[in-house]
Amino acid sequence: MRDVHVLDVSLRDGSHSMKHAFTEQQVRDIARGLDQAGVEYFEVAHGDGLGGSSLQYGFSLVDELKLIEAAVDEVQQAEVAVLLIPGIGIKEDIKEAVKVGAKMARIATHVTEANIAEQHIAMSKELGLKTAGFLMMAHMAQVDVIVEQAKLFEQYGADLIYVTDSAGHLLPNQVTERIQALKQHVHCEIGFHAHNNMSLAMANSLAAIEAGATYIDGSLRALGAGSGNTQTEALIAVLNRLHIQTGIDLYKIIDTANNTVAPILPRPQEISGSSLMMGYAGVYSSFLLHTEKAARQFQVDERDILVELGKRKAVGGQEDLIYEVAQQLQHAK
Repeated sequence: MRDVHVLDVSLRDGSHSMKHAFTEQQVRDIARGLDQAGVEYFEVAHGDGLGGSSLQYGFSLVDELKLIEAAVDEVQQAEVAVLLIPGIGIKEDIKEAVKVGAKMARIATHVTEANIAEQHIAMSKELGLKTAGFLMMAHMAQVDVIVEQAKLFEQYGADLIYVTDSAGHLLPNQVTERIQALKQHVHCEIGFHAHNNMSLAMANSLAAIEAGATYIDGSLRALGAGSGNTQTEALIAVLNRLHIQTGIDLYKIIDTANNTVAPILPRPQEISGSSLMMGYAGVYSSFLLHTEKAARQFQVDERDILVELGKRKAVGGQEDLIYEVAQQLQHAK
């Protein structure tokens, strides 16, 4: 029995940190380790979801469908999830993912735009997938708005609704009030996805669980955008101490993190000045590498770029704005 379902996102959110360059063998090795450790669901996709391989978001080294198929081939009990952002991915992408073995789809929208996901959620359900609505940048809406958006996801047929702290900006009390409100007003299970840009991913994940969330995302060695996510292996250790059942073997998940993921990390998943400012300013975590590149190109302080992006309330899909802001800051010198 699992009191909390820990869904690992190393092979999707981690794609941002890996510059979307996972190899098939790396995916096979990580998938096998997650499966043997007892992970129930793990996500495989481009960092920006199905269809994300593009000039705008970064091309993938290997087609995501091939990576999904490789992951499915390696597992005995775990099931592969995919993420799709309407407007980046299309309904046909869900069909193609199902053909190669995906069993769960998470349909992600900006926190105020759940209405654009109706067709995608309906198709996911028709295809027999466990289906989640994923409300990104949850710090950018008041609690009553989040409840309204969650009700739309529920109306469309979602089995599960996520509060997603895409910027790592929320404080534990803000997580608590959002999860509690959803528990009071919708009948779906509730999940939470954290980023660690202000070193609050673990605290926020525990706050979510205490408030009633039953699905929590994590990534091995915190491999994810910005400063990464709640660290899966650390989360399992903490939940074990709290006597919360996850069905995941602590030793095996540590071994997978240390022996399989750690050797391929392009850089430590630490809280740098840039990722800290990202959380502080409330900027989308996947903007980190783009911002570093723009700062070098225009010879400006990347922290200034992030602060300005926060003021402009930039959201996922506005990566071109990073370079516009950097150029404006250069001219203002």
